[in-house]
Amino acid sequence: MSIHYKIIAAELSVAEKQVTATVKLLDEGATVPFISRYRKEVTGSLDEVQVTSIRDRVQQLRELDKRREAILKSLTDMGKLTPELEQQINEAETMVTLEDIYLPYRPKRKTRATAAREKGLQPLADIILQQQNTDPELIAAEYISDEKGVAGIEDALAGARDIIAETIAENVEVRTKIRELFVEKGTFASRVIEGKEEAGIKYKDYFEWSEPVKSAPSHRVLAMRRGEKEEILYLDLKPEEDDALEILESSFVKANNAAAAQVRLAITDGYKRLLKPSMETEVRLLTKKKADEEAIRVFAENARQLLLAAPLGQKRVMAIDPGFRTGCKTVCLDEQGKLLENTTIYPHTGAGQAREAEKTVEYLFKKYNIEAIAIGNGTAGRETEVFVRKLDLPGAVIVMVNESGASIYSASEVAREEFPDYDVTVRGAVSIGRRLMDPLAELVKIDPKSIGVGQYQHDVDQNKLQTSLDDTVISAVNAVGVELNTASKQILAYVSGLGPQLAQNIVEYRNQNGAFKRRDQLKKVPRLGEKAFEQAAGFLRIRDAENPLDSSAVHPERYGLLEQMATDMKCTVKDLMSNPALRKSIPLQKYTSETVGLPTLNDIMAELAKPGRDPREQFEAFSFTDGVNAIGDLKVGMKLPGIVTNITAFGAFVDIGVHQDGLVHLSQITNRYIKDPNEVLKVHQKVEVTVTEVDVNRKRIALSMKENEKTAPDQQRRNDDRRPQGGGNKPNFNTKRQDREPETDMALKLAALKGKFKL
Repeated sequence: MSIHYKIIAAELSVAEKQVTATVKLLDEGATVPFISRYRKEVTGSLDEVQVTSIRDRVQQLRELDKRREAILKSLTDMGKLTPELEQQINEAETMVTLEDIYLPYRPKRKTRATAAREKGLQPLADIILQQQNTDPELIAAEYISDEKGVAGIEDALAGARDIIAETIAENVEVRTKIRELFVEKGTFASRVIEGKEEAGIKYKDYFEWSEPVKSAPSHRVLAMRRGEKEEILYLDLKPEEDDALEILESSFVKANNAAAAQVRLAITDGYKRLLKPSMETEVRLLTKKKADEEAIRVFAENARQLLLAAPLGQKRVMAIDPGFRTGCKTVCLDEQGKLLENTTIYPHTGAGQAREAEKTVEYLFKKYNIEAIAIGNGTAGRETEVFVRKLDLPGAVIVMVNESGASIYSASEVAREEFPDYDVTVRGAVSIGRRLMDPLAELVKIDPKSIGVGQYQHDVDQNKLQTSLDDTVISAVNAVGVELNTASKQILAYVSGLGPQLAQNIVEYRNQNGAFKRRDQLKKVPRLGEKAFEQAAGFLRIRDAENPLDSSAVHPERYGLLEQMATDMKCTVKDLMSNPALRKSIPLQKYTSETVGLPTLNDIMAELAKPGRDPREQFEAFSFTDGVNAIGDLKVGMKLPGIVTNITAFGAFVDIGVHQDGLVHLSQITNRYIKDPNEVLKVHQKVEVTVTEVDVNRKRIALSMKENEKTAPDQQRRNDDRRPQGGGNKPNFNTKRQDREPETDMALKLAALKGKFKL
């Protein structure tokens, strides 16, 4: 196992002892947030991304070991394990290398080569491979046998060539070289299937398309694969055949005689029939895996940004789920998000009903002392916003809220449990209002795949996507912290060390015994033992608790240390929290020990300065441009405010209030060269964009964030080089929010670390 720690330490550029300590904590059941926040002295202050990388990498290496053991056992059982082969297997560093070594011995269905061996043609193949100056036909004549089914000389030579072809195709060195050729010099080529042009119009850019495997971006790889799956496109992946044959001949052709000619024939057949299909399949999987990782990274980072969007906070909110003919479902919520009243207004179905809707909104606004109004951004959203802004609602903050996934929540078991007596329309409106108050607390109630951010999430590895999104939600929830006495069981389930069952037990205990007054009361919750308490306590807050530290991120295991500090300073812990001068005068070095170092002590001092601080940004109200409510209102050159709704590998989608998000292509985000939109943008960021192109029929809007100064020619060229070449100049997408396929790791750093791994 120690060899694994050396490997991981080298890959992540950390000390081996840091990896060892982290794996030990993980194996003992510690969570990533707990380790990175409360065990800095043990791990040498590894952050959340590094801890996650160690967790994932050690799992990969353990799986490699399991496969290695299975292969060794299989070869032993077959009686084919030699000391040299065993050494090769034990030295294999990747799963690919391991499988290449095992390939010639792996039990397989009957092949042409196995049939030839059964006919006794292996010796003939061995003689031909030696390529001595002999006549293969004369030697082949000796193998003609009616009994064994060898009809003639050509039949014998063909069988020998089949054996040679398979031998070459299963050679470890050959497979390594050809695999590298496919990756480094291979080409993706797609073309439309005849007669599918109209049905596959969304894949038009790929009807005649070619680009290097090495540089194909994830979104195009996934788009072409989807087009192939939907039987719109043919997709081929290959290098130049001559390059591959040259590699094979340089490795196996040793002479220029009749036997060598037979080897050349076997090489050509083996490449076309065995090696090329095998490598194409393998490299397809490799490129799919790479594309999945990139798409998952994008999705997870977008989800993280959305989860950590600025909350309005505890305000009395009116939420409106807009609609035209069916009306606008309207609800009023108190500061905790409790439903006070619901009704339906019809501001868009005639003057009479519009006047009635005005009266209803103004009445409810005054009745419940509403402080903010949340309006869903779906159908009729902008029209409803215009309607509301004209009303007499003094001091109201009016905000358009992204309602992606609200319908998923409203029909879910969670929503039915919360609001058993209300229909889906009421639940959806409540969700919109609560999203404004606290996006994180509300969005954890739905599957992260349904919140409308990401790239081709239905095409990627679903298990890896789910793991990454779970990590993202757990990270976000624990970074913010959870109010123990008001949190739903859904958000509690993501707290370090808890999970769904303990979250349910906490809520039931709270309902039966009233609000928690102290953190240590958690130990009375059924099945919540010392380990779970250790993992969870620091991330749970109790507002106005008996012990002021219970409202902070200071872990209970450090309460005694703080009390000692207070005693030494002749004050109370509360004094330390309220008096910066007292905190500054504490000689922290005095309180260090084997388990508590300066990193933890500095964290504690920072927490005392702002107990339970929320790491999210301050909420700022936002509004779209008046009079620009539909795509038909747009004109090229317009400068408009917008909100980033989704970030992809090729750019960012921006809501400008016209029901279709516009695309800011990667080359149009900034004048300087960037590789990733995340370098500049994040989901829910407020931006100003310029309309550069409008296609009403195809519902496409092109936007730019570039400033007006002239871009340097070389910079512009590098940006433009990243646009698709050949089949079209832009990725094919539908910007209509409801119809667009939503475009996942904890962001760029984790992706960079994973890039060092040998898989």
